[in-house]
Amino acid sequence: MCCSERHPLAPFLPYNAKILILGSFPPPRKRWCMEFFYPNWNNDFWRIMGYVAKADRNYFIVGKEKRFDKEKIEKFCTDCGIALYDTAEKVIRLKNNASDNFLQIISPTDIASLLERIPLCTTIVATGQKAAEAIQAATGCRRLSTGENTETEYCRRKITIWRMPSTSRAYPLPFEQKAEYYRKILEI
Repeated sequence: MCCSERHPLAPFLPYNAKILILGSFPPPRKRWCMEFFYPNWNNDFWRIMGYVAKADRNYFIVGKEKRFDKEKIEKFCTDCGIALYDTAEKVIRLKNNASDNFLQIISPTDIASLLERIPLCTTIVATGQKAAEAIQAATGCRRLSTGENTETEYCRRKITIWRMPSTSRAYPLPFEQKAEYYRKILEI
C-alpha cells in the first residue's frame, strides 16, 4: 500500500508576480539537489530558463557542482514576476518514483487562493500534461495541446493559460524545442 505525501514546499509567490508556473508535484526527496521547485538535477526546467532568459543553459548551476543555485533562481523569479507552485497539495506515488504517470492527486491545489495572493497575475503556465489537466479542472478552461494557450475568466480576472511541455528528460522532445515553447512565456 502506498502512503500519501503532502507538498513539502510553501508556494513561491512574489507580490509582483504576473506569471504563475504550476507543475504537478515535487519528485521524491532523494532526487533533490536544492530546496526549491524543480529540484531534480535531471530535470531541465532551470537549464531551459537559463538558456531562454540568459542564453546560458548552465546559468543557474553552481560551478561544477550538481546542484542549482536557489538564491539566484529566487532573485530571477522575483525580478521577472514569476510565481511557482504545483497543482497538487497531497498525492500518492503509485510506483514510488517521480513520474506523473504514476502520481495520483488526492488533494488538488486551490489555485484561486494562490491568485488572491498575487493580484497582478494574469498568466498561468502548466508544465506538463498532469498539471494542465489539473488547471483545466480548476478553471474550466478548454483542453490544451502542448504550446497552446487560451484566455478564460477566472477569479474575477482575465487569465491566459498556457500548456508547456514537461521539462523532464523522459518527455520525448529535444531541449531546444522545449526551450522555444518556454521562450513564449518569458516574452509576456
